[in-house]
Amino acid sequence: MALSVQQRGRIFLVVAVCLLALGICAPFSNHDWQRTVQIAVGVCAVIYGLSVSSGVCTTPLVDRPTTIGLAVIILWGLLSSSLAHQPVWALTELALFITCGAIAFAFALLRRNGGESVDQALILCVILLCLIKSIQYLHAGVLAFTSGESVLNTDLLLSGFSNKRFYGQFQTFTLPLLALPLLLPTSKRTVRGLVFALLCVWWLIAIAGGTRGTWLGMGVAGLFLVFLGPSGRRWLGWQLAALLCGLVLYWLLFMVLAGYLGLELAQAASDRLTTSLSGRGLIWWQAWDMIRERPWLGFGPMHFADIANDIAAHPHQAILQWACEWGVPSALCVVVLATRAGWATLGVLRERVLSMAAVDLLRLCLFAALVGAMTQAMVDGVIVMPNSQLWLALVVGWLMALHVWKAPSSASRPLLRWAWTATSILAVGVLIFVAIRDVPHLGERQRHYVGSSKVFLQPRFWTQGVIALEKQ
Repeated sequence: MALSVQQRGRIFLVVAVCLLALGICAPFSNHDWQRTVQIAVGVCAVIYGLSVSSGVCTTPLVDRPTTIGLAVIILWGLLSSSLAHQPVWALTELALFITCGAIAFAFALLRRNGGESVDQALILCVILLCLIKSIQYLHAGVLAFTSGESVLNTDLLLSGFSNKRFYGQFQTFTLPLLALPLLLPTSKRTVRGLVFALLCVWWLIAIAGGTRGTWLGMGVAGLFLVFLGPSGRRWLGWQLAALLCGLVLYWLLFMVLAGYLGLELAQAASDRLTTSLSGRGLIWWQAWDMIRERPWLGFGPMHFADIANDIAAHPHQAILQWACEWGVPSALCVVVLATRAGWATLGVLRERVLSMAAVDLLRLCLFAALVGAMTQAMVDGVIVMPNSQLWLALVVGWLMALHVWKAPSSASRPLLRWAWTATSILAVGVLIFVAIRDVPHLGERQRHYVGSSKVFLQPRFWTQGVIALEKQ
């Protein structure tokens, strides 16, 4: 018997949530594992998209200008990839961009067909993921305090990510969403108390992790929301209260208790209170030099990693990265599309500024998550890391489904739908090919790279992301 659209949606939701959990909560989780999980979610998204008939999608999820913009970006990426030094890696990055789009569209279709029950399931997923990570962190803290060691390294309390900055990126997406139950007028007092306690611990981890991009992203998100009516100010109030509690917890644990036990603190949060660029200045200049040399088509997607340096395989700045790899016109197109989408969402928020409906409060939290992540992308690799790309696609797709069109959207265009479906299938196929080709040899590649007098790995597509090594 054929499954209904709702049943297919539930299957996709369960599988996607399980993969999201495996991506960050598994004890063996790392960058390469999260990339594999991302590809698996992409496969599921394309299959789910294929299973939803064109008759169900009576209206498009994006308007004509957005469709044209996406087509221009993809075609420009194809042209840039064809002229790149390593076309296969360039096409891999292009395929990754398209797959992220397929994931966003799949979550948008899921929410459109499933309604508010999907919102509840996804928010519950966010709460459970943050709860699991908080328990892992507190458990690691208990072991560290009772280990008998004289030095307590706070970085070692973080697990599931190859770098604490990647952990911070995940927190930038989830900190705003955790506040939703605190805003809902229907939430029971007990639920609010438990969620607030979790939010306090989540802020404790964000403080102890020392990811300045997360602090910056949340600060900018707060500046936006303070002008978005009573709900926005309540969101900011809850975040500030949880931040204060997190600071108190940090002081009690890592200052008072650690001092009482005679433990020396390594990687303290106070050490991160600097204006240092942490080496970003050099890679930003490298990206700028690449833009000046090839402004129109760039060096090719992923090709910042084809010019080896001692710092990173990406410039830690989204606009510079896109411009130096895909070309300035493509970067301008991306900026215009992102600005236009953000402005449209902001318009809906301002129109419903006094609404206390669950969907409007959710839109507010999602907008804060998106603003925070995009702010962090200006100083960090949010658009590079697999888990961050996955959550960015989820948040964008969620907002797409919740968008309120001011004018009736045009009729669905079957030809464009099938063109997008074919493109998504090809993109996922490329990623599967790359995974089958590379996964059995990832350990060998890493050992070879580190053994070549390199002191640390530089993540990009894989943990060892410097593709320039392949031409040596």
